[in-house]
Amino acid sequence: MTESVHRDASPEQRVTEWDGDHARTQDVDGDLLGVDPAELGDEDLIREMQSLHRTRLDTLRHATDSALANHLRRTAELETEYLARHPGREVDPSRLRDA
Repeated sequence: MTESVHRDASPEQRVTEWDGDHARTQDVDGDLLGVDPAELGDEDLIREMQSLHRTRLDTLRHATDSALANHLRRTAELETEYLARHPGREVDPSRLRDA
């Protein structure tokens, strides 16, 4: 992940802008908080998601509120991009529950 993703900006210090296709969050200095997921290749997108999922519990339990908010935002950005790229993703039948 980029250094800017690790910034501890409060929600008040972040501004979300819509570029027509994707939401981008910037801190008050105008720095993007992470690479736009649309600009990542598939391998990089998966690697970024794996990193966030690996650190999820630790972030939830021990990070500051602003770090948790950034983690949630970034996870949503990356997962939204993944779903946009793979709308017909294969569902594992063993993961289904009876209705």
